[in-house]
Amino acid sequence: MKCVLIIPSWLPEEIFSSKTAGSQINYWQPIGTLYVASSILKAGHDVKFLNGSFMTHDEIMAEVISYKPDLVGIYSTTFGWKKAVFTASDIRRSGFQTRPHITVGGPYPIAVQERCLADSADIDSVVTGEGEITMVKMMERLTNGKGLENVEGVIFRKDGEIKSNPPRPLIADVDSLPFPARELLGDGKNYMPPPATYRRKPVAVVMTARGCNRKCIFCFQIDKKRKSGIRYRSVANVMKEIELCLKQGFREIKFIDDTLAADYDRAMRIAKEIKKRKLDFSWFASACVHQVDKPLLKAFRDAGCWAILFGAESGVQKNLNAVRKGITLDQTRRAVRAAKEAGLTVHTPFLIGIPGETFEEGLRTIEFACELNPDIASFHSLTAFPGTEIYDNIKKYGTISSDLTDFTYQGAAFVPHSMTREEIAKLRQMAYRRFYSRPGYVMKKLFAMRNINDIKAAAKGAGSMFWLWKKSNIFHRGKSTG
Repeated sequence: MKCVLIIPSWLPEEIFSSKTAGSQINYWQPIGTLYVASSILKAGHDVKFLNGSFMTHDEIMAEVISYKPDLVGIYSTTFGWKKAVFTASDIRRSGFQTRPHITVGGPYPIAVQERCLADSADIDSVVTGEGEITMVKMMERLTNGKGLENVEGVIFRKDGEIKSNPPRPLIADVDSLPFPARELLGDGKNYMPPPATYRRKPVAVVMTARGCNRKCIFCFQIDKKRKSGIRYRSVANVMKEIELCLKQGFREIKFIDDTLAADYDRAMRIAKEIKKRKLDFSWFASACVHQVDKPLLKAFRDAGCWAILFGAESGVQKNLNAVRKGITLDQTRRAVRAAKEAGLTVHTPFLIGIPGETFEEGLRTIEFACELNPDIASFHSLTAFPGTEIYDNIKKYGTISSDLTDFTYQGAAFVPHSMTREEIAKLRQMAYRRFYSRPGYVMKKLFAMRNINDIKAAAKGAGSMFWLWKKSNIFHRGKSTG
């Protein structure tokens, strides 16, 4: 059976301001789609991957028409749902002799499920969770000319009615999955994180565990009823994938676990095993501030880790409590200090527009960011994506945009009762100006430049700062909530 997996076409300027996109844009490897692709390949089917990050819609359509797939899988975020529907519509109207089955998956379809089929008559089914097993089971049924009844994790259309099968249990033995089909990415050179967030290239993305055992109200979790949503891969399995990435030519790895340090001992074993095997690559990880200490961070550094991300979120304890972050300001201070002492570059994202947050508290968050003085700070709009606690109880927390294209960390789709959308945009711009214009910070970065990549990153950052000072409303799109 022939399957094409598609990320619909999009442009950076649709998410970021055109004036700052150069220093913000992410092109991470689409690890979830590649996991699905590898499982389909292992089952003996043919797969083509088309990434709209680097292709126009017309180019995608030309490839689909030429390939003549039996099954089309379209990935969608909330922001990208309109494009997913448009892509499905064009494929359906392309005059294939044999009608391909069109299914959708990704964060938005998983969250809203049946609504996807109600939105578009061109879509045949929805994959409602991790798709590796489900897609293979679907293809087995379709290959044999059978319907999708009893295929766990699928919602489908039959005789004009929408049918919902039971959800598929989350994959417990994640070691059993084949590694992501990175060979579908070509040379991988297009997949680059923002400037100053990597040391070597090309950059691979690796996930050593799935899920999270935390309950932040702004985070989407597939199974909200699990007592612990983390399913760990064995250290041996992680090492095997790292070594494969290095053989494929990758020179840096971004570990995208929600927190690599959720199991402290396991994190330490991973670091020590990397060092023991003398694996030559640089790496970047994320961790919760209360799960790390200086010995672990030093072990990371000794194993080639150069940077770590801590979700600081807010400089006001009340607001950390409001989002159920489960950390304190002092824990963040200690973690940042320990990481710096270990020689790591520190990245601390913050959220603006937390439920109950006031404008004055937003200013205190900016001051807290300056006090911490990380190497990189980002200031995002809190976004209540479908499937989150905030989205499911929106009247309690605030208002939300009716335009799905606002659902990015830039768009301020969510506005708490205690703030206005204009205030969120103003605070974000003030935060970037205040943090990155400090003379001490600027001088530190100038003296730290060592190579052409550092110079390019600094040039793009300087360009973004110019527009942050020149334009008074660079983050405000001028739309009201509904």
